[in-house]
Amino acid sequence: MSIPSLQPATGTVIEPLAVTFDAGQTVIDLDLAFLARRLAERGVVVERAALAAAAPAAWQHYDRLVDPAGGHPWRELMANLLAGAGIAAEQIPALVEWLWAEQPRANLWRAEIPGMVALARELRARGVPVGVLSNSEGRLAELLAEIHIADAFDAIIDSGAIGIEKPDRRIFDHALAVLGAARGIHIGDSWPADIAGALGAGWRAIWFGQRATPVNEPRVAVAHDADDVRAVLARWLAE
Repeated sequence: MSIPSLQPATGTVIEPLAVTFDAGQTVIDLDLAFLARRLAERGVVVERAALAAAAPAAWQHYDRLVDPAGGHPWRELMANLLAGAGIAAEQIPALVEWLWAEQPRANLWRAEIPGMVALARELRARGVPVGVLSNSEGRLAELLAEIHIADAFDAIIDSGAIGIEKPDRRIFDHALAVLGAARGIHIGDSWPADIAGALGAGWRAIWFGQRATPVNEPRVAVAHDADDVRAVLARWLAE
């Protein structure tokens, strides 16, 4: 299913609409192979497969800890992941602090989620202003440039750079101002930060990822992969 152009018919006036993507777990994923290599630098040998097996439970733990008012329990996620992969408990606190300190320089979220960057490029080609809107550490633009996907987006809005975190509606308002739009659709994996935040700002939202479940809210759609997102956007943008 293709995404319609936003070019209006002659004489038609439409409010500019932007589409924003969360970064982690929406455009880029935790790169478990990269994490295994980083741990090896500290003398800790762990297989990517062991990290992958531990990841679902670690994310469930993370979801239980997310504060609806903002913030993301990065250390708790990582500690749970390392423990689930079989790393000795006494090693974990120091490893987590080292990984956190290294995060601005060597961000662990760098694996592209299939199809999402291509979708962002398709939207831009159709005349839709497209941005990344993420709670991050302040160097997201540099990371996306490093992994060669920054050019897919008109703007990269990083909470660590502007000092406002989702779900605060001010970061959504800021995104509209930067993208030159009057309304927005936000795509993200976190209900408290992404979906509740977008709804609070008057946006529509697409709850993305394998952990997303159907909800009885007409302004929210659920998508498990890029094709699902494309289908929702094709329907909404055609309205």
